Amino acid sequence: MQVILNASINTLKKSETLLSQLSNEELTNISIGPYYSSIGSHLRHIFDFYNCIFCEEKGVIDLTSRERNTKVESCCLTASEHLTYIVNKLSDFNTENKNIVVIDDLGTGKTKINYTIEALFAQANSHTIHHYAIINYIIDQLGIKVNDSEFGYNPSTPKG
Repeated sequence: MQVILNASINTLKKSETLLSQLSNEELTNISIGPYYSSIGSHLRHIFDFYNCIFCEEKGVIDLTSRERNTKVESCCLTASEHLTYIVNKLSDFNTENKNIVVIDDLGTGKTKINYTIEALFAQANSHTIHHYAIINYIIDQLGIKVNDSEFGYNPSTPKG
């Protein structure tokens, strides 16, 4: 479990690098197709996923009940502060693996899924990398250079 939490922290810390290099205007830019989403909306979505995990109630985590803090997607400073909050929560998280029930909507309405907390954190990490890939596309199209050559790439992606 600690390996997965550390991986999540390392992955999320890539957001620090990104946020330190963006303006609020770049964070909120929605000019890039085909989805016309902003870097900030993807970061907010990532942070929302983790926040859901932290709101576990009696062994149930509802991924459809997201905070959607729009200030995170429009202000680099707010996003950085929220990122610090999430990283600190991960650092202090109880590393005991346990069974949980996850509520999600897979396209046919809400459903309950049996999980372990470890599996959900692994999913959150992969989900973050997936959104980083989309962000990487957006920053490339906007001509923004990020000082992290591995940003947006899954660690299992072949290099070369």
